[in-house]
Amino acid sequence: MALETRLKAVVIDDEPAARDDLRRLLAAHADVVIVGEAGRLAAAEELLRAADYDLVLLDVELRGGTGFELLPHVRPEARTIFVTAHSQYAVRAFEINALDYLVKPIAPARLEAALRRVVAGAVDSPPPSGSLIPTDLVHLKTGNGTTRFVALADITDIESEENYSAVHLGSGMRLLVRRTLRSWEDALPAAQFVRVHRTTIVNLARYRGSLRQTEQTTLLQLDGRADPVRASFRYLPELRARLSALGREL
Repeated sequence: MALETRLKAVVIDDEPAARDDLRRLLAAHADVVIVGEAGRLAAAEELLRAADYDLVLLDVELRGGTGFELLPHVRPEARTIFVTAHSQYAVRAFEINALDYLVKPIAPARLEAALRRVVAGAVDSPPPSGSLIPTDLVHLKTGNGTTRFVALADITDIESEENYSAVHLGSGMRLLVRRTLRSWEDALPAAQFVRVHRTTIVNLARYRGSLRQTEQTTLLQLDGRADPVRASFRYLPELRARLSALGREL
């Protein structure tokens, strides 16, 4: 395969045999050169900080941690292709978040397709609208550069902050991500998530009860959320309908 652009690649995998396989497969692509390899988290961090690279081939499971822990150290302009030997559950997480991935053992044709996507700039694009189901994982990139997968079931609510949104988790954690509330609304499963305020979407699976504050607002109690969430009068009819479909009452 001839690429339009020469790629400098870094390979991170804690299995020497897996690195050997990738090295052998990449040797068939004259326009890809491996500029570094690492098998442990500390060595990988140092490599990602020091090397000059365009592409990272990153194993998901590493000794002592996961490949996701290394993502904050990847150069912003570089692309990442995940490598996994794990379940379809993990593979779906990559697919619905439009993150490229390779499943071990890696097929040469699949590697070629992934490399073409990198050159075309198709990796790390936003997830397609309406793609999520309640059991999915969603990939979040936070404002401080960290990245992680979060189960939709762990989200209590999402609040708009201009071009950003604050994702609240049942653990009490708050993640600020660069994504609009409308984008969330288009992608989230409608049976589970509903807008209750101009600035807020809640997870109905976390709903525990409500308290009327005024004629215009109602406070919603959510499992895992210390403070109640405000629902405005405008959105109450839709909220009632969604709760009723779940056999619940407002």
